[in-house]
Amino acid sequence: RALEAWGGATFDSCICYLGEDPWERLRKLSEAETPIQMLERGQNVVGYRAYGDDIIDEFVRLAVKNGCRIFRVFDALNDIRNMESSIRAVKRHDAEAQGAVCYTISPVHSTDYFVEVAKKLKVLGCDTICIKDMAGIISPSKASELVTRIKDETKLKLNLHTHSTSGMAMASCIKAVEAGADFVDTAISPFSGGTSQPPTESLVEALRGYESDTGYDMKKLVELKRYFS
Repeated sequence: RALEAWGGATFDSCICYLGEDPWERLRKLSEAETPIQMLERGQNVVGYRAYGDDIIDEFVRLAVKNGCRIFRVFDALNDIRNMESSIRAVKRHDAEAQGAVCYTISPVHSTDYFVEVAKKLKVLGCDTICIKDMAGIISPSKASELVTRIKDETKLKLNLHTHSTSGMAMASCIKAVEAGADFVDTAISPFSGGTSQPPTESLVEALRGYESDTGYDMKKLVELKRYFS
């Protein structure tokens, strides 16, 4: 569906560690047919402090102009106030706004709590919802439960983003797909596992033969794997 290749930490990594222009990276990657997706930190944009609404709007405008098509907007504390300006800017500049519900475990973070966050994101105009499990702690049963509830109560397409940190990511992705998730995030195998996403090839093969079969060409995925290895 998309390649997440911009925003988040990739922006300052280009500048600080590679001496590259992140905007040039976006322009070059967007020449391919695959839509480019970015991670946008709400009021923090791609930085580490809050910026004014005018800066957010101009950043989003230029990101769209240079080839970004999907914006995954999140706030680490699920504070919707810190996401409003970004979501409105994305919609104003005719791109897809994906509102992220950040998953964690605590006495107050119940399924009802996450569903309410997702419903608020729909009201703001988000096109899709992402369950963003940045710590990699969502269990298969919880993934299934959340996907079912959020899909039922928002009627929006849903993306599960998790990490392999705890070792549950592959199982959680499969249960999420079974529950109706429209997209799950993976990484080509040389970059997968550990604190990254589950391997693309493994998930494609695990879903083969089911209704949710991706139809991806394994030979092409193996070519990618060999290149990056």
